[in-house]
Amino acid sequence: MIPDPVFFRDLAAVFLAAVAGGTLAWIARQPLILGYVLGGIAIGPFTPGPAISELHTFELFAEVGVVLLMFSIGIEFSVKDLMRVKWVALVGGPLGILMSIGLAVGVGSLIGWPTSQSIVIGAAISMASTMVLARLLLDRGELHSRHGRVMIGITLVEDLAVVAMTVLVPALGTFESGRLVLIGQALAKALLILAPFGYLAAKVIPPIMTRVARTQNQELFLLVALAIGLGTAAATQMVGLSLALGAFLAGLIISGSDYGHETLTRLLSIRDAFVALFFVTIGVLIDPRVIVENLSLLATMIALIVAGKLLIWTVVVRIFGYALATALLVGIGLTQIGEFSFVLVQMAKTAGHVGIDVYNATLAASLLTILLNAILVRYVPVWIGRRRLARDSHDSVSWPSERETPRQHVVLCGFGRVGSALGKALDTFALPYIVIERDPDIVRRLQIRGTPCLYGDASHQELLAKAGTADALLVVVALPEIEPAVLAVRRVRTPNPMVPILARAHGLMEAEKLAAVGSTEVIQPEVEASTTLIRHALSLFAVPKEGVLEYLERYREAMQTKRQDAG
Repeated sequence: MIPDPVFFRDLAAVFLAAVAGGTLAWIARQPLILGYVLGGIAIGPFTPGPAISELHTFELFAEVGVVLLMFSIGIEFSVKDLMRVKWVALVGGPLGILMSIGLAVGVGSLIGWPTSQSIVIGAAISMASTMVLARLLLDRGELHSRHGRVMIGITLVEDLAVVAMTVLVPALGTFESGRLVLIGQALAKALLILAPFGYLAAKVIPPIMTRVARTQNQELFLLVALAIGLGTAAATQMVGLSLALGAFLAGLIISGSDYGHETLTRLLSIRDAFVALFFVTIGVLIDPRVIVENLSLLATMIALIVAGKLLIWTVVVRIFGYALATALLVGIGLTQIGEFSFVLVQMAKTAGHVGIDVYNATLAASLLTILLNAILVRYVPVWIGRRRLARDSHDSVSWPSERETPRQHVVLCGFGRVGSALGKALDTFALPYIVIERDPDIVRRLQIRGTPCLYGDASHQELLAKAGTADALLVVVALPEIEPAVLAVRRVRTPNPMVPILARAHGLMEAEKLAAVGSTEVIQPEVEASTTLIRHALSLFAVPKEGVLEYLERYREAMQTKRQDAG
């Protein structure tokens, strides 16, 4: 077979655009997805300069990116995480969708939109992109936060709602009983594939993963994991559900086995490459002229998406008993639209309910709301956290100012389960330390205790400087997500090249990344668990303590050598 030179030229252009855009976004301290989208616009057919020709092929690659990202999100989640938010997702999700449609119909009646167009626009704006949201939550290390779980739960319910909407939208203006039958059939098919989910998760997948793990073949392990993820996604698509939902369910199945973390470690690199391709493809689809030609329609849609959905989802989440801060964070995260909005508007355009202007405005609104959403998700939580802390300042100590920051101290980045355990040890031995934490509830408790602390993202240069990393005796990075941890280590190392940095890693690949940017020592829970088991086992056989310690030292050196060889 002769390689197609045009395809490989386009592929190179896509990845170069991703590199250029991602680099600019990193320099500007913005989410990388913004750079990817802008890079896509630069190589799109609607802007001067080089343009890719086989867009459909890259749209298929982008779908692979959706599957891989949602597969990895499912692995990091658990059924227990979802059960915590089941009511706000299962009941609040449909309620929010109906309120979004009602808002669009109300606004449309005031400005003269046809009713069918108002319903289509309402349905389109109600669909937030799970892909975009999951990427932003991962980048910020908030996937397992309270608001992160609620947002993911709601967007998964929205994915399910697409099943009904794809049947109803083309039939607007008619009341055929056959449409209800079609919806019932689609939902029945959905249940048919979702019903075996629990059985697969408990009985089938764990033994398969165990057998593959016993081969100790890394390539085979990754291929089996990908087969499970892609196969489940394909099965859900065949019964009318989304690829994203199927991939997420496959990830949940893997997370129920003992090999979820290993699967995630193998998957990360290939996932990130395809995710970048997805966002570049979104940028390629955008025609900047649409922004000029349909300003009033576009402005109305953006107002509905940003202001309208922010209000709707804040109210919905509050109804289910969540704190106002959590409700606001959920509302902010859902102020964007994505791929299912395109699908619904495309179907409505084919059925004659909307014109090409609405379709193009939807594409442009998607890009602009993704850009706005990334900015809001980055800065508004900081503002909310500071307001919450200021509200309780009457019964807590103040944050340390620049001159009050302790010198010759420990800087502790992250105060979750690992960080708080270390903090307790430092308190016990009266060793000074300062905490950087992004959970305002934790910061408030630390303030009440009188522990020096700063609210915010520990990967930000300004916070690290304020915490006194330039004069610290030790910096401990105990952040749960790898990307913020890598950034924190890199930015600590710049002003203080000699300070010892201890970092936590979940696996070999994460340990390699942290070591590469300057961590003095990387702690892996698996290695520490192994050394503890070895020490206890040998002590039962009265092996001399000196011999045990010598063996453990050799074991650690061997693991370090293995990590370096793997790198």
